[in-house]
Amino acid sequence: MIKITTKIRYAIRLLIFLAQHEGEMVFLKDVSEKENISFKYLEQIIPYLKNSGLILSKRGARGGYILAKKPSQITIKEIVQSIEGPIAIVECVASSEYCNRSNNCVPNKLWKKLNEQISDTLETITLEDLMLNRISMEVS
Repeated sequence: MIKITTKIRYAIRLLIFLAQHEGEMVFLKDVSEKENISFKYLEQIIPYLKNSGLILSKRGARGGYILAKKPSQITIKEIVQSIEGPIAIVECVASSEYCNRSNNCVPNKLWKKLNEQISDTLETITLEDLMLNRISMEVS
């Protein structure tokens, strides 16, 4: 089930920081200091982002972290899923095995529709959009 956790929020802030320094290797301690996020907490987030192919790392004096793709190619949905897995506002949306009533449950249709809208919205917003503050508040 999806909840916008601290881990997701910090991952997004970390990735925005890397996007603002696109093409440069960035030290995690610099992100920690500038974003006021615990270094140890950032260390816990890094493996999720590396495993999902969102960032690359390099060891050594000229090492650090860098985006694996352009900010315009990274969606917020990708970030959320890299940290927490599939987007599901309730368990029965993620898996019909969770509840034997999900196929005949009237509220389930509502949950699926809401889940789709959240997923679609997160898919349309990129890291670049966040970085450049280009998020429309219009409801379609």
